[in-house]
Amino acid sequence: MAAGSEASVPQTLAAGAGGEEEGKHGKPFTPEKAKEIIMSLQQPAVFCNMVFDWPARHWTAEHLTEVLGGKQIRFRMGLQRTDTAPQFETTCSYVDATLEEFLTWNCEQSSLSGPFADYDHSKFWAYADYKYFVNLFEDKTDVFQEVMWSDFGFPGRNGQESTLWIGSLGAHTPCHLDSYGCNLVFQVQGRKIWHLFPPEDTPFLYPTRIPYEESSVFSKVNVVNPDLKRFPQFQKAQRHVVTLSPGQVLFVPRHWWHYVESIDPVTVSINSWIELEEDHLARVEEAITRVLVCALKTAEDPRNPRAWLNPTEVEEISHEVNCHYLNGAVSAFLEHHRASRETEGQALQTNGKHRKKEELHMCNHVEVEQTCSPNVNKHRATKQKAVDPFGPNLVAVTLLTEEPPSERGGVVEGDGKGFVDKDGEGFGQLHGTKWEQVPSRGETVSAEHVASSSTAAVTAALVTTDDLLDCVVNPQVTRMVAQLLLQGRNL
Repeated sequence: MAAGSEASVPQTLAAGAGGEEEGKHGKPFTPEKAKEIIMSLQQPAVFCNMVFDWPARHWTAEHLTEVLGGKQIRFRMGLQRTDTAPQFETTCSYVDATLEEFLTWNCEQSSLSGPFADYDHSKFWAYADYKYFVNLFEDKTDVFQEVMWSDFGFPGRNGQESTLWIGSLGAHTPCHLDSYGCNLVFQVQGRKIWHLFPPEDTPFLYPTRIPYEESSVFSKVNVVNPDLKRFPQFQKAQRHVVTLSPGQVLFVPRHWWHYVESIDPVTVSINSWIELEEDHLARVEEAITRVLVCALKTAEDPRNPRAWLNPTEVEEISHEVNCHYLNGAVSAFLEHHRASRETEGQALQTNGKHRKKEELHMCNHVEVEQTCSPNVNKHRATKQKAVDPFGPNLVAVTLLTEEPPSERGGVVEGDGKGFVDKDGEGFGQLHGTKWEQVPSRGETVSAEHVASSSTAAVTAALVTTDDLLDCVVNPQVTRMVAQLLLQGRNL
């Protein structure tokens, strides 16, 4: 499907689209071409026929049960519910169990004994998420070689730089963006539906850093069942939807928001985050966020950090440690910046080129928003348009033009022609709430009018610590703070 085309129903690609028979005679992209696509593409896309010969292609949950034996894995337990609040990890419970115990529970309506005994299979889902290979297979490192990201142009990259995800029907990750890198996701077993939103939609997704997790910015919106009265601007978001099937690899560009849900009884996925040049500045931004969030939230409730810390955060959060982390990120950025400038200088001397500083490929990251980014993005967009890589083996994830209604009422996937509700009816067009009328810039409102119309709501409108943090550590704000901080460091 061509880039920029739109779809009115969630996009579903045939498993192995393009045909694995074709793939047997050679992969559709060389490693060099695949990397070129990944480093230049500005929208999500699905690679087909690139992993048919990977040993990990056969990593079903049953196979992994044999590989892992009796190893205990932590599962996140969530409710099969349809309300409008996101199910953050801080609101879930956790179970330590073997993969065999998970499969037994997942195949039955209930378990009378064992670690899942308290969880009715019809009311809960289970998710073994973010399982790093280096921890999961610490005594079986030979399995690292069964994942071959080198086929995508990253030599030597394998399972050692990957994470494993195993879930039941309904298991999901709340909508968020990753602060670092871009993402390659290999679907091994079952299907997952991905809801993706571009970086420019960030204001419409109501970003928050609570719960706090280093490198993740969460959305306050439950994107599959949004509260449009509370989050009216979400209607402006550009939702891209695709169902990822076994044998396909999804490319998620930098800073694209995503919500991911398992739509089959058992799903297995493997992903790897690819480092990017922009990550050096992003680490400074994340360190600033860490200092501010931990300082304010610890002062608010020093005895209960687990209420706002994501369970994945296990490092010490003292102000001293956080400041040390910030200084380390700043030092690393400056060192990388100086090394880049030296490399650029040597390249200019060697090639005899005399270009302006802002035209160099390795530009000053402190000035990136003001000078380099528009030019670089324009160049990337022009390059992408000039050489359209899309076809049967690389399918662009398209914009969904019709939204599901706010109240899902138990959504199930249909026959590939769209979503249907539990009664078999198709979704209609989403009609959202309207903005409240507000004064234009030139109008004034009397203090008496404001007081009389808001007295009853004064208590409810009090500014909380979380409200303040949503402003102070908004991604746009931390970017500016990082730039100001680095500008005073003799770049």
